[in-house]
Amino acid sequence: MSTKNLYSKEAKEKIKKMAESIDYTMMATNLNNQPFHVVPMSTKEVDDEGNIWFLSNKNSTHNQHIEKENKTQLIYADKGNFEFLSIYGRAHISTDRSKIKELYGSGDDAWFDGEDDPKITAIKVVPEDAHYWDTKNGKVLSLLKMAQGAITGNEPDLGVQGDLKV
Repeated sequence: MSTKNLYSKEAKEKIKKMAESIDYTMMATNLNNQPFHVVPMSTKEVDDEGNIWFLSNKNSTHNQHIEKENKTQLIYADKGNFEFLSIYGRAHISTDRSKIKELYGSGDDAWFDGEDDPKITAIKVVPEDAHYWDTKNGKVLSLLKMAQGAITGNEPDLGVQGDLKV
């Protein structure tokens, strides 16, 4: 696997492409304690600055953790395409109704009583450190290349990985 670090605009574009296409992430909060708290979250948007937005219940455990200590880790995994993204950053809770309405979709009705539900908050994660793994060929071809590498002893070129500096 080759290394390609991305900076600024390219890094933001990579985060946007991967986070929005994978969609679900595991959000870890309460990072100063063990075990830290982890919940699945659906990515609502990655804005032009590379910030990642979610909707959340103001009474949730992760919101309570963010209010005390805003460090968070996001882990994205698309095992079907062998694409992975890890983001460490700072989470900020917003009650801006216009932003919440912008992010809200019909699928959110499973969690909230409409876009005007007073329990909804938006969480913005500002990335501070990120790393990605992105195969060129998808899962099946990557597995075949790994098998070929095991047989021949040659290291297969499975894709690219690197740091994302926003």
